[in-house]
Amino acid sequence: MTHSLLTWNIKTGAGGGRLDAVVALLVRERPDIVALQELRDFQRHDGRRMREVADALGMVAHLAPSAFGQPVAVLVRPPLTIAGRSTVRWRLHHAAAAVEVPTPAGPLTVVSTHLNPFRPYRRQREAGWLAHRHRAPLTLIAGDLNALDPDTAHTERLARLPELYRRRHLDRDGRPDTAAIGALRAAGFVDVWRAAGEGDGLTVPTTKGGGQEFSNAGMRLDYVMARPELAARASHARVIHGDEAEWASDHYPLAVELDLTTPY
Repeated sequence: MTHSLLTWNIKTGAGGGRLDAVVALLVRERPDIVALQELRDFQRHDGRRMREVADALGMVAHLAPSAFGQPVAVLVRPPLTIAGRSTVRWRLHHAAAAVEVPTPAGPLTVVSTHLNPFRPYRRQREAGWLAHRHRAPLTLIAGDLNALDPDTAHTERLARLPELYRRRHLDRDGRPDTAAIGALRAAGFVDVWRAAGEGDGLTVPTTKGGGQEFSNAGMRLDYVMARPELAARASHARVIHGDEAEWASDHYPLAVELDLTTPY
C-alpha cells in the first residue's frame, strides 16, 4: 500500500470563491498528506478557516503563521497521526510547518514551506537552513520553493518573462539562479519529480487562475525534495491538471506516491 502526498500553493488564501474549488479537488484526490502554501487569513479567529478546511477533508492540520501574512500548513489523514510538530518563522520570508508522522517505514517528517520569491541569495540561505534542520532519513521538504532546477536549461525561458519577474530568478552575474535547489541537493535531498516524475513537471501558470506573467515561460517552482532513503520509495510524481486545477490557483498541485509499508 502506498500513501499519497500533495503539495499546492493555493494563491493568497484562495479568495474570491476559489476555496470551494480547492477543497473539491482535494476531496476528489484524497491525499493522505497535504502541504499547502499561501494560506492568507487561515490563522485568523484562532485558526477557524484552517479548521473548517481540515474538517471538510477529514484531516488534521498543523498551521504555521507567517510574518508576511502567507501561512503554510501540513494536513494528515487518519489513521495517520501527527506525533510531533514544529513551526519556523523567523529565518524564513514566509514560514515552515513540520510534522512527524509514524508509519510502518519509520517516522516520516513532512515540511511544508514557501521560500523567498524575490531574492535568490535569501532563497538559497532558507533552503540550506531547512535542509540542515531536517535531516532524518525519512524526511521531505515540499512546497513553493520559487526555485529553478539545476538540470534544466532556463536562459531561453527566462528571456520571455517581464523584467520584474526575470530578475527574481537571476544570480548576481545575470545567470539563471538554481542555488536553492542546489543547496538542498548538496545537503543530500533528491528532487522527487526528477526521480519519479511524469510529464513536463511545470507548475506555473495555470490556464485560468492567474500568473499570466509566466504564460510564455511555464516554470517548475513547486517541488517535493526528499532524503535519498525516502526518494527511493517514491513513484508517480505528477502535476495535476484539469477541472478545478485550472482556475483555483495560479499554481498546479503536485502529487507523489510513497511506499511506507516496510521498515527503514
